[in-house]
Amino acid sequence: MPRTKTDVALAAAEEAHADDPERAELIRCTRRFKASWIELAEGLSSARRRGDFRRWGYASFEDYARLELHLRQDTVDKLTGSFLFLKKRAPEVLARDGVSTAIPSYQAVDFLRRAEEQEGVPEDAVRAIRQRVLDEGAGLPAVARQFRDVVFPVDERQQKERDVAALLNVAKRLRELLGETRAVPRRLAGEVSENLDRLLEALRTASERAA
Repeated sequence: MPRTKTDVALAAAEEAHADDPERAELIRCTRRFKASWIELAEGLSSARRRGDFRRWGYASFEDYARLELHLRQDTVDKLTGSFLFLKKRAPEVLARDGVSTAIPSYQAVDFLRRAEEQEGVPEDAVRAIRQRVLDEGAGLPAVARQFRDVVFPVDERQQKERDVAALLNVAKRLRELLGETRAVPRRLAGEVSENLDRLLEALRTASERAA
């Protein structure tokens, strides 16, 4: 399998910092994190707690994770949040080897964490999510499909705002493509573009009213 640019960069960084075992190990964990996210999450949590990033020349932990490990802040937050959640609420999961007993994904654990923190969620729903994630190893897509509306319900206004935003993006892109393509007759493209202009105007008006 061809190596990605990020993996090449991380491998180079690992070699460059071979004289600092802790720093090199955290980079190595990042390269392996898809197979062993818990190891990476534990290392990140420790590095942030101890402030190792300062010794490594970074002003903040966020800069270190982004610039050296090529990790987005959202990913780092989910990794560390999920690790600390398991450490406190389900420490037995951290002892799993990932072979004889599966380790749930950090995305699914993050969903469970947020469900337990969300006010007003029925206890039976939280128990069901816990079973699906920790015992059955269900992934985020399956868990979210089953429980999102129960745990994180979206009211009618929010749903309308999301629909308007999605339609705006699609309509804008289609309008741009029609102005560039020769795949359809120009007359037809012009007629559709005029209708899209009216649609875009209506959507922008709806968006402004919702603001």
